[in-house]
Order: sequence, then C-alpha cells, then structure tokens
Amino acid sequence: MRVLFVTPNVPFPPQSGSGLRAYGLIRGLKTMASSLKDVTIDLLAFHDKPDIPEDSPLYSLCDRVEVIQTPTRSTSERLKMLLTTRRADMASRLDSETARAALRRLTEKNQYQAAIYIGLESAIYMDEMRRLQPACKQIYDAANVEHLLQKRISQVDRGKAKRMPAALYSSLQVGRILRAEQDLCAAADAVISVSEEDARQLRAFDRSKPVTVVQNGIFVSDYADASDAVQVDQHALVFTGKMDYRPNVDAVTWFTRDIFPQILDNAPDARLYVVGQKPHASLLDLSGSAHIELTGWVPSVVPFLKSACVFVTPLRMGSGTRLKLLEAMAASCAIVSTRLGAEGLSDDALSSMILVEDASAFAQAVLSLFNDEARRRDLGNRAYDVVSRQYDWSVIIPELERCLAGLSRG
Repeated sequence: MRVLFVTPNVPFPPQSGSGLRAYGLIRGLKTMASSLKDVTIDLLAFHDKPDIPEDSPLYSLCDRVEVIQTPTRSTSERLKMLLTTRRADMASRLDSETARAALRRLTEKNQYQAAIYIGLESAIYMDEMRRLQPACKQIYDAANVEHLLQKRISQVDRGKAKRMPAALYSSLQVGRILRAEQDLCAAADAVISVSEEDARQLRAFDRSKPVTVVQNGIFVSDYADASDAVQVDQHALVFTGKMDYRPNVDAVTWFTRDIFPQILDNAPDARLYVVGQKPHASLLDLSGSAHIELTGWVPSVVPFLKSACVFVTPLRMGSGTRLKLLEAMAASCAIVSTRLGAEGLSDDALSSMILVEDASAFAQAVLSLFNDEARRRDLGNRAYDVVSRQYDWSVIIPELERCLAGLSRG
C-alpha cells in the first residue's frame, strides 16, 4: 500500500500539535504496522523554509518528501476574501499553485491507495487529488473540530474590549469553517478524529460517513531518559506549545495576568518557563520579568519537562486532545490543568492530574504541589502509567491500520 500524507507543516522536528500527530502517524505506520504489507509513505508538507535538514528521519520513513514554501498573504488580501467570499480564512492559508504542481508530480510517478490530510488547512487539496487519481481513498484527519475552536475563541475574546475585533473575526469564521468541515466530511471516503468527543461532532455532519477515532499519541520511550534535564529553579513551572497559536497565547496571557501573581505572593522563587517557537508579539514584554522566561524554539521540550516542578495547562479554548499533556505525562510530570485543557483524555488520564475551573483554584493547586513532593511523585508516576498503557503509538496505530484496510477492501 502506498500512502500520501499532506501536512500543514514539516512533521519533524515536531514543533506543534499537528506536527507531533503527523510524525507519530507516519513513524508509527511505517515501523509498527503489522497487517498492512509493504507500506510506502510519501509526504507533501508546507514549511517556512524551502527545505529540511538532510539527516531528517523523514527521509528514512518516507519514500519521497516534497516541501512547499508556506504561502504568504497580506492583511488586505485576507480582508478582501472576508468581504467578497464565503470561504473560511484558514481554508485559504495553504492555497498554493506550487503545491498543486507538486501533487501532479507525485501522482504522475506513483499510484496511491490512500491520501491522509492532517487538518482542514491541508484537506483543501482533497478535490485536486481525487481529480488526479479517482481510485485513491481520501482520508480527512480532523486534528481539531475547527468551528468549535473558533467559537470558543470568540467567547473568550468578546469579554475584553481590546479583543473585540478578534472576537468579531472569529464569530464570522465559525459558520464558514462549519461549512468547510461539512463539505470535507461529505467528500472524504473516511474521517478520522482524535477523540470520541470530536467524533460525535463530526458524525453529526453525515451519519452515513464512518468516523474512526485514532487518538493523539506519543512514543513514550522518547521521553524516558532521566538525564535529559536543564538547570532550572526549584519551583519551576513549565508550559509548552507553539507560541503564535491563539489558544496558547491566551493560556499564557491568562496565567501570567490572573494566576501567576497569586503564586508569587506565596512562592516568590517560582519561575515560569514558556517553551515554544515563535512567541507572539503580545507576549514579548513578559521576557522582562525576572520570573518568566520565553525560550523560543528549542531542539526538544523533553529537558524542560524533566526539570519541571509542575507542568501547567491553563487553556481556555481549543478542541481535540492536547499533545502537550501527553508529553508531560510521558515525562512523569505533576500536572495542573483546566478541565477544557484536558478535554478528550480518558478518565484514567484525568485522575492522574489536578483539574481546576478558575484562576484562584489553579494557583492553590500549584502551591499545594510545591509543598508536597510525595504527591508530585505520585501524580507523575500515575500519569506515566496511563500514557504508557493508553497513548503510546503502539497501542493507537492498529486503529489507523484497520481504517486503511477497510478502505482498501471497499
């Protein structure tokens, strides 16, 4: 079986949730598939740079790798589209004639049995792929239920005067994204979701369409080396994520404004490490604080996870399953999260962390862990046990195999 992956960014090194998921699916399918014979994978990925390092493991996992420069769009172009079309903004972000030419090159030389599109932005090429190879099965991997994500962003932003333009934008996008998701689910031969909660949302679009849950996962062994650590403060708080992603920006803003001051009042030696690439301009002033470090891009988040006293997930918007939490669990972190931040995880996973509803409860939970090493250790051990049993790719990949095998028989 030959499978084409189309991804919104280069999956390795994985610097975002979609990158982690795509890399996990590619590596897992290539190295763990047992029922599929001779799986060959090709990759079409977008990237800010025109190439990737020659020693990237993607070259050993994939037969062919095509990297497309991420298109750039001006604010005026986006505004024009908003006013003159009904198309969702994110459905145009990766629209590129260069990518279509790359698809033509790939399909001229190879016959694909399946194409997997990671997220709505990549799935805009589904129609083109079906035109080029009608027999190829089209699989929409819904990394998020995007209209729900935009709705939650709008609800959070509308409560702040400075964010009203952004709230208006998000509210205008909700209906457009909903239509785009409905169209994609109708056009795909199969739909994949990352959680049962997301699957229920997607099945409502077309009840005759199969929606397979292929959870987010990680390679737990990649986080096992205890020697991977950095020198941080005793009461180190760690947050990870792509830091120009709106839910992550909001999480750090809320944490530093409403939660962290309460922590510092009781633990003045506490320090927050925001670990992730491309910090948004609105966050840059935080680097002036003696208690906050914005690391920017790092080769690996593992050393920071291994060094954390508490891993924090103060998310107030989003959908799907947060890969950052799975990484923290694999590193045996004690975790404090909002309930929405931990959405999509199993009951066992939820019981291995402290879940809170508001800023005061969040601060108190962190402070309680600062003063209780035994509980931190217990939560970390329980989290590691759950992620090993339920979220390692070796447990998850068989679901993707069954999906692909079913399509090939059809």
